[in-house]
Amino acid sequence: AIDRKANHSIAIDERDVPVDESYIALIKASSGITYKAKSKWFNAVHVRGTEEAINTLLTTHDFVDYIVFADSNLNSRIESVQDKFELESSLMNFTYGTTQNQVEMLNLDDLHAANYTGDGVVVAVMDSGFPNVDTMLGFERLRAAGNLMGGYDFVDRTDAVYDSASSQHGTLVLSTMAGYIEDQYVGTAPDATYYLFRTEDVFSENPVEESYWVEAVERADSLGVQVVNTSLGYKSYDNPNYSYTNADLNGTTAYSSKGANIAFEKGLILITSAGNSGTSGVGAPADAAGGLSIAAVDENGDYVSFSSQGSLFQPTQKPDVAARGLGSYVINSDNQIVQSNGTSFSSPILAGGVASLVQAFPEVKNTVLLDYVRQSASQYSNPDFFLGYGIPDFQFALTLGFDA
Repeated sequence: AIDRKANHSIAIDERDVPVDESYIALIKASSGITYKAKSKWFNAVHVRGTEEAINTLLTTHDFVDYIVFADSNLNSRIESVQDKFELESSLMNFTYGTTQNQVEMLNLDDLHAANYTGDGVVVAVMDSGFPNVDTMLGFERLRAAGNLMGGYDFVDRTDAVYDSASSQHGTLVLSTMAGYIEDQYVGTAPDATYYLFRTEDVFSENPVEESYWVEAVERADSLGVQVVNTSLGYKSYDNPNYSYTNADLNGTTAYSSKGANIAFEKGLILITSAGNSGTSGVGAPADAAGGLSIAAVDENGDYVSFSSQGSLFQPTQKPDVAARGLGSYVINSDNQIVQSNGTSFSSPILAGGVASLVQAFPEVKNTVLLDYVRQSASQYSNPDFFLGYGIPDFQFALTLGFDA
């Protein structure tokens, strides 16, 4: 992480200093309070408790500066929390098999042929669970190369990220980047190195998941991760008082969006699914200016109606670009090649392309590299709220980098 910051001339500041553990211990010991997560970037902790018990923290601990409730109606100082998308269920000469369309649509096969396959690039995947990734054939090549680095379950506070009882959504997502079955399936960054983080609790929709997400991105930063894929989103919560309005999705209000912007300042590249809400719009952190939000197209490169649309509420172009998200080929936790729909898959397909491009230009700043991606896209001169700048051409992006 220090090397990445030095390469990109990014200063280490007070946000890199962990939360004081003595403060956390006192919070944990407070009556009626359950500690859930922490953030060094925000110098904050996420807790649960009654309104009275939480407010008492402000009067009993002089290190507590202010409190932000998930229910914005309770806040005297507004710093609201966000909404959520539903989860959807040598010279390289690959035979792509089922993934040929989703790889070639991005001209990513040209990068692979030039030996840019994500080798040496560190990727973090934020999701809901990764069952059987440590044993199934579809990730054997990844494991044999020593490129599966494990991870952490921030929801249950355990290292057991491969638990077979968890949602397989993360397994599907990871496969689009790292999966490999000879002559049948090749992901978009098969030689990258991967950390896997569970931040999503599929059994409930609660703002604490945003805190888990920020905590995981901070962990990714400390591990020297370069690219982060997030096939998750936040907009509507089980308690509607916690939910975001469309106006809140302005790239700077949601906790996860603010975290994404800090991560981008730190030099990380954040790739985020735009969401599957159609005309209801993008959620967080896809609304963040610091992230690249990915829309979904079909095998012909045409917009699909479930893909979340951008709006004037976002101060920057959203979505940014697009990749295949209808009928995407994935490998499930039973090691079967199947098709699935959602921006949950267009995002990692694109993220693998970005990881391969990072291999080509490891010292190029994240701002510049993502500009290459946008400039290479099919409708760069005429973006819209459906596909953003369009479908990137990674061979063109590679050329832009070499010509710079």
